[in-house]
This record gives sequence, structure tokens and C-alpha cells, in this order.
Amino acid sequence: MQRLGFIHDMMDVKVLILFVAARSGYPMTCQEIYELCYQDDCLSYFDVCTAIPEMVKSGHLKALDEDRYEITEKGKNDGALTEDSIAFTVKQRAENAVARFNRQLRRSSFVKTQVIPRDTGDFSVIMSLDDEVGNLMTLELVAPDQRQAVRLSRLFEKKAEAVYSLTMAELLDEEDDLED
Repeated sequence: MQRLGFIHDMMDVKVLILFVAARSGYPMTCQEIYELCYQDDCLSYFDVCTAIPEMVKSGHLKALDEDRYEITEKGKNDGALTEDSIAFTVKQRAENAVARFNRQLRRSSFVKTQVIPRDTGDFSVIMSLDDEVGNLMTLELVAPDQRQAVRLSRLFEKKAEAVYSLTMAELLDEEDDLED
């Protein structure tokens, strides 16, 4: 019986990993590589877990601390030569997945939160929003318990830009009223 899909052997797995790693702007864990490469039902997590150490040994990937991997120059060069063998639909889905991954990681580098217990038993939540140039806003709120502090932290991570925009709009609207 013929296998359907792009992945037929370990070489196909490695070609797809090189394709994804070349487009990622950040080092990736084995799990992240698998999730970005899983654009074909024939790919298994165990295939990826087998391929990655082999690719590190061959010099196509470089192992970093905390089980993260990035592509090497050799990997980029070899990947560019072999990426034409990837099925068009798999390639498109993988490119879209990597683009989402890069956007999420880029955004998370600009939005930071920290929950700090205070001597009084409540918690400080320090939230900041940066851009490429520097810090745009740092906000510290006090929450009565850790549950609420963590909730504030998570919600800020989701809505940092909206909080910044609302704050700026509110303050600047007030300034317009003062000028009248």
C-alpha cells in the first residue's frame, strides 16, 4: 500500500525541518519544531526526535542551552538546495506556521510581566510594553492575592497594546480638554 502525504522517509523529515528552521527567527525546542513541521499526517513526533540529534551530529542544526536548536550555515545551504522537493501545500502550511511562531515570539519579547509578593501579603504586578527602540510603558498594580495577580499578568500579556492605546487616548483626550 502506498503512503499518502509528503513524508515517506527520514530524509523527507530532515528536509522539512531544515525548511522550517531556516525561516524561524528564533531557536526552537524539539516540540516547537514538531508543531511547525506537522503539516502532513505522515509525520510523527518520534521522527522529529530521531532526526534532530542526527542533524546536530551532521552539522545542519546547532544545539543551544535549554534544549533549543537553530540552523547552521551548512543547514541553510543544504536546505536551500532541497526545499524544492517539499510538496507545495506542505510548504505553504509550514511557512504560515513559522510566520505565526515568529510573530508570537517577537511580540512576547516586547511584553513582559512580573508578579512580586509584598511584605503586606498582597502582590505587585509589574507590566511593561517595549518596542524596537525601548520601553513604551511600565505599569505597576497591586493585587490582593496571587490568583488575581497572575490573572492581571496573563491578561496584560494578551492586551498590552490595547492598555497602552487606551491609556494614551485617555491622557491625550484630557490634554485636549485643557487646551480649550
